[in-house]
Amino acid sequence: MQAHRGSGDELRSEHTLTGEPIGSGYAIGPAFVVSEDATGEPALRISQLSAEEERSRFNEAVARSIKQLKKLQNRIAHLPDESQVEIGPLLEVYQRMLGPSRLQKGVLERVDAGLTAEMAVQETTEELAELMLGTLDGKEPGSEDAAAAERRAGEFREIGRRLIRNLRKESFLSLASLPAGAVLVADTLRPADAALIDPAHVVAVVTEDGGSTGHTAIMLRALGIPAVLAVSGLMDQVRNGTTVIVDGYGGTITVNPSQRALRQARRHVEAYAQERQELSRMRRRASRLTSGEKISLQANLELPAELPLIAQSGAAGIGLLRTEFLFINADMLPDETAQYDIYSSIVSTMGSDSTTIRVLDWGGEKQGDALTRAGIISRDTVNPALGRRGIRLLLEHPELLETQFAAILHAAAKGPVRVLLPMVTVASEIIAARDIYERVARRLKRKGVDIGDTLPPLGIMVETPAAALTAGVLAQYADFLAIGSNDLTMYTLAADRAASEVADLYDPLHPAVLRMIAEIISASLLERCPVSICGEIAGNPRFTPLLIGLGCRSFSMSASSVPRVKQIVRGTNYTACKQLARQVLAATDPKEIRRLLDTFQHDMSG
Repeated sequence: MQAHRGSGDELRSEHTLTGEPIGSGYAIGPAFVVSEDATGEPALRISQLSAEEERSRFNEAVARSIKQLKKLQNRIAHLPDESQVEIGPLLEVYQRMLGPSRLQKGVLERVDAGLTAEMAVQETTEELAELMLGTLDGKEPGSEDAAAAERRAGEFREIGRRLIRNLRKESFLSLASLPAGAVLVADTLRPADAALIDPAHVVAVVTEDGGSTGHTAIMLRALGIPAVLAVSGLMDQVRNGTTVIVDGYGGTITVNPSQRALRQARRHVEAYAQERQELSRMRRRASRLTSGEKISLQANLELPAELPLIAQSGAAGIGLLRTEFLFINADMLPDETAQYDIYSSIVSTMGSDSTTIRVLDWGGEKQGDALTRAGIISRDTVNPALGRRGIRLLLEHPELLETQFAAILHAAAKGPVRVLLPMVTVASEIIAARDIYERVARRLKRKGVDIGDTLPPLGIMVETPAAALTAGVLAQYADFLAIGSNDLTMYTLAADRAASEVADLYDPLHPAVLRMIAEIISASLLERCPVSICGEIAGNPRFTPLLIGLGCRSFSMSASSVPRVKQIVRGTNYTACKQLARQVLAATDPKEIRRLLDTFQHDMSG
């Protein structure tokens, strides 16, 4: 990358650009503009060198890339803990890709077929990226599964770019000349480039490329830097030294701001600094209402690499460990040992805090080569969201469930564990699963495996109207309930956010959805069965007082949401939450419900 100064007359009047908000907060500063030289298509496809010479060039580029990545690992020690947690595992992923892998095998096969190393790298990494993106079919845009697939595709493309640059001996981005207090403006910013950013010097980041789900976005959030990505026309309208205001909440960039805009922005910057200080203190504070009631805030875990973020967030355990990552893109089904190694590591890390492990929830938008190859699922399934998913699939293939139960029960010796069954709709499914659960436990005990005297609680996800309306019955067979608000909303309203023609109908504040949640909580309390809620509404601070008023005392959310939700918890009391819930349940229009929530939030902040 190099400094970019553009051409033509400098735009002097105030104007606003928009993009995707990535890092919350506000910043003001002079723009420092960098532009990446396009790597482009390799000039030669067929090599004029021998295959052995191209192999040697490729091996040198691999060694150089590994050396660079190790140097980056040493440099990130000065970053905040959250940033080290994000970029550290990513750099390890890059290094594994450069070792014995599908990538290396594919490149060398193409080199042996006569291609240049550059073309072999480009074709191989693009093929692997497209393979990852092929798993997006049927996934809900913006969902965690879709974002994970896009990130994996980005990882292959990024390591491909690094290899090609090293094959060409091209230089990488240098921020050595970046002045303190500057706003970094770029056409694109790679995750490894983001690791070079010092939050003490860079006040904000704006790019023309990128998106909210990529590794760069995650890095910038972890750095705590206000950021806006995917800003169309950015590089044509911002010059070096131009004063800009970055609104990381609204996703706007004000170029050449007026004095009035600057005064307002300075007030926002000051308020944001105070807010960050307050949120950083939330980690060690108790999660209690002002009236004294304790509210349990736990974190969802998608991948083991995210584990350190949970401790940093102040979450009281893992409320939902999704185990699908063990099966996605796996060549073979993970056996009991492989699963035990992962679960035991996570449970041990959590210490005395509980870990709730959900068994494989396959179906809907997910696909997996290992499951397909084993004849368990088919890519040709019609409407899988209403078909054999979750517990239905596991009971049809009990060997999957037995293996997973065995690994979880064995890992439970390392710390407190709960086991969660997905997509339960009738009591017979709980009974059948518990029979398998107890049978596996007896088998392990006969083998001398230490699983303790008491089995971990066996709970269920409540995600369908059928489960919601019979929650009282299901609570008699389950040890705890977990409300999956995303699927419950989708099934209740017959509206999938992935379908644009009905996306506006998907609304967790629809009275039917809220009344179902209220009924589930009420039924669980009557049966003295613990209940929690996960899904998007669990981590949305706007919904927190309402859910507490409905009777919920346990939430599970992304780790990054915990401090803000805890802040809301500590600022309200149960009586006010209960009154809000009564008002909301009496409302029949989602717009009125939103007005009630906004009024409550305004009164709290006032």
